[in-house]
Amino acid sequence: MPKISAIIHTRNDAPRLGRLLETLRPCDQVLIIDDSDDESVEKVAHEHGAAVRKCIPGVTPGAYSMDAVHEWILCLLPNESLSEGLEASLFSWKEGDRKREDVFSMAIREEREGQWSELPSEVRLINRCCVNWTGKLPPNLEGSFVLPGHLLRFDQP
Repeated sequence: MPKISAIIHTRNDAPRLGRLLETLRPCDQVLIIDDSDDESVEKVAHEHGAAVRKCIPGVTPGAYSMDAVHEWILCLLPNESLSEGLEASLFSWKEGDRKREDVFSMAIREEREGQWSELPSEVRLINRCCVNWTGKLPPNLEGSFVLPGHLLRFDQP
């Protein structure tokens, strides 16, 4: 059964981080790469059992995938959370109902001023042994399998 490491890049995101961390039940490791001005992210991370690494100036965000324990990386933004449907899809994928792919996309539902809209799917689950990336999120690749469920993106904490 594959294991998943979640990676989240933060900068002064403590007010919104708890909502995300509560939805990461399918993940076997949660790693926060923090570039905050204070230690509030560390406190929230500790409450949810997540590990924190301080951001190193000059290191590209994608390079932190090497700090993860597992080869499957779930890349997230601190203002996102997994829907129940996406959580279920990830558990199902881990238990063997998975395609033979190296990258998986997720549909995005974004909240802006109280209104929800559908955005194009984005690659978020990736095998770090097969694909490298430099940004906080992996590149979107044409034709990647979209897991059922949604990543929910919020505009307010």
